[in-house]
Amino acid sequence: MITKEILARKRDGAALGADEIAYLVKGIADGGLTEGQVAAFAMAVCWRGMDRAESVALTDAMTRSGRVLDWRALGKPVVDKHSTGGVGDKTSLMLAPILAAAGAAVPMISGRGLGHTGGTLDKLDAIPGYETRPSLDRIRAAMVATGAAMVGQTDDLAPADKRLYAIRDTTGTVESVPLITASILSKKLAAGLDGLVLDVKYGSGAFMRDAEAGRVLARSLVDVGTGAGLKVTALLTDMNEVLGRTAGNALEVAEAVDYLTGKHREARLDRVTRALAAEMLLLAGLAKDVGEADARVGQLLASGAAAEKFGRMVASLGGPGDFIEQAARYLPVAPIVRAVPAAAGFLAGLDARQLGFAVLALGGGRNAPADPIDYAVGLDRCAHIGDAVGPDRPLAFVHARTEAAADRAIRLLQAAAVVGAAAPADRPLILDRLES
Repeated sequence: MITKEILARKRDGAALGADEIAYLVKGIADGGLTEGQVAAFAMAVCWRGMDRAESVALTDAMTRSGRVLDWRALGKPVVDKHSTGGVGDKTSLMLAPILAAAGAAVPMISGRGLGHTGGTLDKLDAIPGYETRPSLDRIRAAMVATGAAMVGQTDDLAPADKRLYAIRDTTGTVESVPLITASILSKKLAAGLDGLVLDVKYGSGAFMRDAEAGRVLARSLVDVGTGAGLKVTALLTDMNEVLGRTAGNALEVAEAVDYLTGKHREARLDRVTRALAAEMLLLAGLAKDVGEADARVGQLLASGAAAEKFGRMVASLGGPGDFIEQAARYLPVAPIVRAVPAAAGFLAGLDARQLGFAVLALGGGRNAPADPIDYAVGLDRCAHIGDAVGPDRPLAFVHARTEAAADRAIRLLQAAAVVGAAAPADRPLILDRLES
């Protein structure tokens, strides 16, 4: 096969055959395709799209580009969750220990930040000693010891996705539905799952800016995942504001610890977390209906079992043994904390994407794959749409390394917020549920 001819056919809108897709994926994984050719493939798919057969073939080829894990020896249902990304979305940090405490195995292969959204691995990197890219032997040991391991891709796990993922972030092709679908599902299938619950975000803080675009992505993920032999359900959830109170790596980890220990559970974050956890229990066969699943999640949180699992998982992957009890002692802290002033009124609207860019401007994310991250910076005590704001209630608090960085972030937040005389009508937090 000739690479440039295949790329030209996709550029011109042709549907590629499974053999052509497998050829390209092999070249992505082993370096046979140059970076320019990989970028051209990503742009052609972003521009022309893929039909379902192409998407299944791409997902299958990316899954088989490396090792596929097998957890049958654990004797537990193997489930996971994936979010399509949003500002302040830290639900994975709570869901893995909740499901592990319920008796499931959760090999959560996570990613780093893309664009304006944070990544689970970047959050976990804020924990001293925690290995986000451990050896496969250490992952297996953590799974045996705790039932959960939240880690990044090893070099031999879906290597085609690892390379394509990095190039998408720098070529303006992040939003491509077929590429998002194959990226998510190939990692999850390579992780050896029985079932997957998807949190598909829509709104100003998500890659899918409106509900219809989110529904298209959710349908693609469910259909392609089912076509690849995986049990999949998806929730379509609102991301027009920060999920929880925080955005920024160490701040989000601290909020997750507060959630698991019961110190504080912000209402929207709590509802989405419980809904996703219930879906995961149902897919795992650990609850017979939604009512039983909801009750089980509540019990695991109230008893402290989920918090204990998180602490054990952190320790098993190199973090402090007393992290759940002493998180504030270990997490990095920014030297400057400043309020974001607001005019008196109600927060009537918000461009949540700009809040993500504010975290980037503070140094809490990457503009290029090799950029360093300041794990301490970010936003805290973020106001939600409908909240009263004013002199006594700022829009948020900025955690910054320098005064100049704080000033930039404050300006971004103020420009992103719309303050009105009355609170707007409530929006649905969970818009829809999709299954095959």
